[in-house]
Amino acid sequence: MDLCPSIKNILLLDSEGKRVAVKYYADDWPSNSLKETFEKTVFTKTQKTSARTEAEITMLENNIIVYKFVQDLHFYVTGGEDENELILFSVLQGFFDAVGILLRGNVEKKEALENLDLILLCIDEIVDGGIILETDASSIASKVATHSIDSGAPLAEQTISQALATAREHLTRSLLK
Repeated sequence: MDLCPSIKNILLLDSEGKRVAVKYYADDWPSNSLKETFEKTVFTKTQKTSARTEAEITMLENNIIVYKFVQDLHFYVTGGEDENELILFSVLQGFFDAVGILLRGNVEKKEALENLDLILLCIDEIVDGGIILETDASSIASKVATHSIDSGAPLAEQTISQALATAREHLTRSLLK
């Protein structure tokens, strides 16, 4: 048994169970089709629950899964059956809150897809190779913002011109697709 708590995966799915952003750290699902099957199973098992107000927990295939929903996004963190649920919950809450900060409270699929780079950086700041690095949402968000903004200013301290430049960049990117 590992002494250090570890995460098997972090999933961000939409309201139909399709991927928005996912990251796997365990070899439990060696192929992409097995990963997609797992995601579909997790979504099917959890979609009828009321995880909108507070996080829920479930067991599936010898894994503990904590999850929370907002708008049309479903956040999941999976750990082994021996993991501490409170630690898994702190990772989920850190991810959930950091995404809320980075998307400026507009947590929905369209916004998440437009800022997918920030969400993937966010996941990387939280967990590396299954090892939990950070669970404090404001620390995660400020590290991600530092990576993504040329000036290195935290998201909350962007000037209007920096915010407009960021918006212009996202608009340009979406038009070029």
